[in-house]
Amino acid sequence: MYKIQLKEDFIKLGQALKAAGLAESGVDAKYAIQDGLVRVNGQVETQRGKKLVSGDIVEYNGETVQIQ
Repeated sequence: MYKIQLKEDFIKLGQALKAAGLAESGVDAKYAIQDGLVRVNGQVETQRGKKLVSGDIVEYNGETVQIQ
């Protein structure tokens, strides 16, 4: 499990995928999210700009990211 430490109140979903190294670029993150391949707290999320806060769990490509 990857962990991302917040520096502000939130991080956007696309940024979180890049920060965890699960997407090489913003474009890769955008397509993965648009294609319904990313889950946030167990639910498919299709909004790249979804704001993630401490405690959120992101799942993509068999990997899990926890926002702290």
